[in-house]
Amino acid sequence: MQMGKDIHWKSSWSSLAAGLFCLALAGLALFLSAIAAPAPVAAANDLAEGTHLGVASCGGSTCHGRQEADGEVVRQDELMRWQEESTPGGAHSRAFRVLREPRSIAIAKRLGIKDAASSDQCLGCHSTPAAKKGPRFLAQDGVGCEACHGASSGWLSAHYAVDASHAKNVSLGLTPLDNPKARASVCLDCHFGSAKKGQFVDHRIMAAGHPRISFEMDLFSTLQQHHDEDVDYVRRKGATNSVRFWAVGQAMALERSLNLFTKPALATEGIFPEFYFYDCHSCHRQIYDDASARPTSINNPGRPIPEGMPPYNDENMIMLGAAIRVAAPDMAADFDARSKAFHAAMARGRGPAVKEAARLRQSATQLADRFSRASFGRDQTFKIMETIAGQAISPRFTDYEGSVQSVMAIDTLLNGLVNAGQVSEVAASSLRGQINTAYAAVDDPNSYKPLKFRRSLGSAVRTIRSLR
Repeated sequence: MQMGKDIHWKSSWSSLAAGLFCLALAGLALFLSAIAAPAPVAAANDLAEGTHLGVASCGGSTCHGRQEADGEVVRQDELMRWQEESTPGGAHSRAFRVLREPRSIAIAKRLGIKDAASSDQCLGCHSTPAAKKGPRFLAQDGVGCEACHGASSGWLSAHYAVDASHAKNVSLGLTPLDNPKARASVCLDCHFGSAKKGQFVDHRIMAAGHPRISFEMDLFSTLQQHHDEDVDYVRRKGATNSVRFWAVGQAMALERSLNLFTKPALATEGIFPEFYFYDCHSCHRQIYDDASARPTSINNPGRPIPEGMPPYNDENMIMLGAAIRVAAPDMAADFDARSKAFHAAMARGRGPAVKEAARLRQSATQLADRFSRASFGRDQTFKIMETIAGQAISPRFTDYEGSVQSVMAIDTLLNGLVNAGQVSEVAASSLRGQINTAYAAVDDPNSYKPLKFRRSLGSAVRTIRSLR
């Protein structure tokens, strides 16, 4: 098959995007010392229980372990890409190794963990979570194939059979990563957090030195992509719509955040709330005590909360506020009302906040379902970009997290248009300069200036309109 192109356009790819991905992963592991042939057909009990057979089971030279991308159906050099040392694409394979590096050792010491590389608190994301492991499974392989594609005991042998089909593989346990909701559910476990063992990076862990959690599904998927989207791929799974993945990812991230917030064991830390859920930049600001000092915070119209109260991290709410105005306008007013009601309830106590969180979570779930069926064509994509950078949304960029999310959104949406052939690379170059300027404005959270950022993002609006 002729190789296709599914990697985002990168004429001047910002280092921040890759940096955010690598920090959010916080992970890295040893090269495989041996590449083995495919594993034998799984036993019946393995199929029922879902055994993780390990990366080596995928690495035969007739499977995914080639040194050249010359396979007829898939590249067949996927393991080499997964192990790539010089790019973010190899970060999953390095996920275990980082636990033995000086920074991780220091973090573990501050947390009272004897050895991060053997701690369940770390291995939940720095290795492949596996309830049942085959003889070739190695924790030191890091985040391996099955972390994303699912335990392979049921589908490993079947997926390369003569009569194999994607639908059949999925029925045998393969995770359908071409489905944006399924992919988001998998990615969010580590890149955002879950209630599973070792998959929630709370404020204590970040205070000990762990990188801040940040996630945008379409961008991170691109940085970790180990396949080409050629004619064969499109025939089997359909063409990827980057805008759909972005929108569904935003909705699923909000749903996950609110779901975790409603769990008392995760949402509280002694007499304090769990600060993981709050906007870091609202508290991590410089303090001025002199008589002429002026407040450094800026009023946010989307957060009806008292002055000085830490706000819930609303980066995904802001992005959804833009997407919903274009792709689901009939739901926009209700979503905005529920978002504001949730923020306001935070000032009244945990009981009211949990109640409003459940209502807002319901909206996020509905949006994920609706966006997963939306076409997100050229005009809609342009309108979403304009909305993010326009006056309807930009007053809500008062803190760092939401601003970073907006730059990644403009970037991934523009790249989606280029990859779909709806905008030429030459034309998109006229907007690349403004995007890089906006990236520079969020390069360092300690030097973030809201009004400066808004101006840099706002300058993109006129160019976006000219591209249409």
